[in-house]
Amino acid sequence: MYRKVLIAEDHQSLKISVEQTLKQLGVITSKYTYYCDDALRELKTAITESEPFDLLITDLSFEDDHREQILKGGSDLIEAARSVQPNLKIIVFSAESNSAVVAQLFKKFNINGFVAKGRRDAIELQRAIEDVYTNKKHIPIELQQAIRHKNSHDFTSYDIEIISQLANGTLQKDIPAYLLQQGIKAASLSSVEKRLNQIREALGFTKNEQLVGYCKDQKVI
Repeated sequence: MYRKVLIAEDHQSLKISVEQTLKQLGVITSKYTYYCDDALRELKTAITESEPFDLLITDLSFEDDHREQILKGGSDLIEAARSVQPNLKIIVFSAESNSAVVAQLFKKFNINGFVAKGRRDAIELQRAIEDVYTNKKHIPIELQQAIRHKNSHDFTSYDIEIISQLANGTLQKDIPAYLLQQGIKAASLSSVEKRLNQIREALGFTKNEQLVGYCKDQKVI
């Protein structure tokens, strides 16, 4: 079982619950932080001391208070954690119910597991920890079904770049110039048009405005 686990959670009662679950599984050392900035600092310190964490368990939403933070939430923490410790195993323990958001966590940040807060979440968290320890991805069944249903198109980073530009008000004919600036090879106008046509067809849309609205609603962008 894991030797050293870091918990990032701003609700003390949930922190106690997570710690209890870890103890039941035989985890010897767990560290707890209320803030994402502190969590990143702990990760960096542990690496410097050659005693890195094996697992990060983090919420997504952290309430604002008097203390100014650079990392505003769990997604920022996960991205930063991946940059300093790419092989760190990460489980998100959150009340997030939007399947598109969860799908993006796996796709963009390559998290190892997701557990929804709610009834029987302690049991589900234990299963997730055990699954991830054995190098399995842990996605609750109900979320697997929702993700498959809501994401009939598998958005690539290229897709997201194009749609984000549309959402920012960039004209379709001007997107190739932006892609060239980013060093993206498939930057011709025909490539952009072809890809947008493929995405709209997969999702059943006829207009880019519909696609942009969908992507905003589903938090793809």
